[in-house]
Amino acid sequence: MARNVGTRRMAGAYAVFMRLRNQVLLLQVVVILVSLGVGFGIVISGSDDKLREEYGQRALAIARSVATDDQVRAEVAAGSGDSLDQKALAGGPLQAQAVAVADRTGALFVVIANNRGLRLAHPDTTELTRPLSTDPGRALGGREDLATDRGTLGESVRAKVPVLAPDSTEVVGLVSVGISTEKISDDLRGDVVALVLIALAALLTGVVGSALLARRWRRLTLGLEPDQLAELVREQGAVLHSIGEGVVAIDPSGVVRVINDKARTLLGVTADIGTPVTEAGLTARVLEVATTPVQTPRSAAVGDRVVLVSSHRVRRDGTDLGIVLSVVDRTDVEALTRQLDSIKSMTDALRAQRHESANRMHVTAGLLRQGDARAALDYLDEVMGTGPYGIDLPGSENINEPHLRAFLDAKAASARERGVLLTLGPQTLVAGTLQDPVAATTIVGNLIDNAIEAASGDASEAASGGTSEVASGGAPAQVEVELIVADDTLLVVVSDSGPGVRLADPQQVFTEGVTTHKDDSVPGGRGMGLALARQLARTRGGDLTLVDAGGDARQPDNVLGGAVFVARLPRMLSPHEPAEPLDEEPVR
Repeated sequence: MARNVGTRRMAGAYAVFMRLRNQVLLLQVVVILVSLGVGFGIVISGSDDKLREEYGQRALAIARSVATDDQVRAEVAAGSGDSLDQKALAGGPLQAQAVAVADRTGALFVVIANNRGLRLAHPDTTELTRPLSTDPGRALGGREDLATDRGTLGESVRAKVPVLAPDSTEVVGLVSVGISTEKISDDLRGDVVALVLIALAALLTGVVGSALLARRWRRLTLGLEPDQLAELVREQGAVLHSIGEGVVAIDPSGVVRVINDKARTLLGVTADIGTPVTEAGLTARVLEVATTPVQTPRSAAVGDRVVLVSSHRVRRDGTDLGIVLSVVDRTDVEALTRQLDSIKSMTDALRAQRHESANRMHVTAGLLRQGDARAALDYLDEVMGTGPYGIDLPGSENINEPHLRAFLDAKAASARERGVLLTLGPQTLVAGTLQDPVAATTIVGNLIDNAIEAASGDASEAASGGTSEVASGGAPAQVEVELIVADDTLLVVVSDSGPGVRLADPQQVFTEGVTTHKDDSVPGGRGMGLALARQLARTRGGDLTLVDAGGDARQPDNVLGGAVFVARLPRMLSPHEPAEPLDEEPVR
């Protein structure tokens, strides 16, 4: 059991050691120690030679100074030969000056000798008149000599300089100055101690810096080891590129760090990883969600797609890791919604027609039962006519395009159900076949739906590009649609009798999410109709514009008084035989 405990402890210690931050710390400490050791060895190995050279130059300078002194030159010249008086020399000027110079400069000795190599001045007066302990030949030969020798005063770095006779170049003696090697050793030991202290300080600084670096490493990697990071990256790549949602990760500085293929497709992003989110090519609405966390999904139009975008901030251990943006495709849902709206409109139209037909049959039957055949015939003539609430949309015979004609008939019936009269403008004339019926009916249907809502008073204000309130003055609620073809371009003009677009800036009706319809059942909220319709028009090279906001600021030629929208759809119609000329003015 004790062996198992020991084994577990060793395994635990090994696991701690194998952590990357500990390995990095140990490696850095080893590198610092090796670097300091090598540097310390190089400095120490050269310090002795440098100190000897330095002290040799110092001794040489002292010797030169003494040798060039005029009094020294005169006294040395006078003391030439072998006949010397030791007592006289001990009390003479040369001895006094040599001792004074040695005391002042800290030299071990200052020795003066004559041309025979006999001492004229020496720290030990008993050595006066005796020959020098080292070879004076080089200096007496007129050359300076610098060397490390051992003499009567011990080992020293000594310099010998020749002394010349006054007013002559004749060598009459020499000056020898020595500095003890013990002083060099003392200075070297001081330098070594200083270097050791510096090395220890550097080592301590390196260890502390390495520890701080390891701590920061741990914070940056969230305590994960390299193998864990590698596995995390592999898992992240597999998950991000396999899920059905788009994901964009943005770091705290606003730079895109992760974006999967789905997000690139849905948002139309081609920028590389590392691009600031403001330069990634996102639409204004998506960029707003990407920079400010939004938990509730918002609808956004991107090209011909409708997406739901949401974002949330990610934190771990109190550290802000950035924002994650989620993107869900809602284009198919929008398409199904439009198809359901079309089916509902046609169902409402059929129901309305059945209801109207039943009522008219009841009226006709009642008149016949009363024997009033004339009144029944007059009533049938009225029913078969083209009154404002007839079965067919007045003027629809000017539309030879089957999709538009059926669509407008359905919308007219739906409008009648809501008490709104849908009419066609007097210049309506459409010949040819729609190249993209879905895009055309989406744009036209959105404009008509908004106009019906505005004219019928279903909304309190301009909503999703429409207007609001029942037309004032008791006039019937009305929507007018005018369709004009120029070459292959379809022009659509939709106006209503509502109070106009009541926004501070009427052009905001094209901004995603601008609506007064608060419907929580719609994912991402409302306010997408006109934004999507305009993008669909612009992707085909056309446009959708608000030419008259209506209301109090309406233009003089705005008969109905509400908002007027114009859609221009190039390349929408294929060539077709023109319609038969009309013999009379189209019925409104």
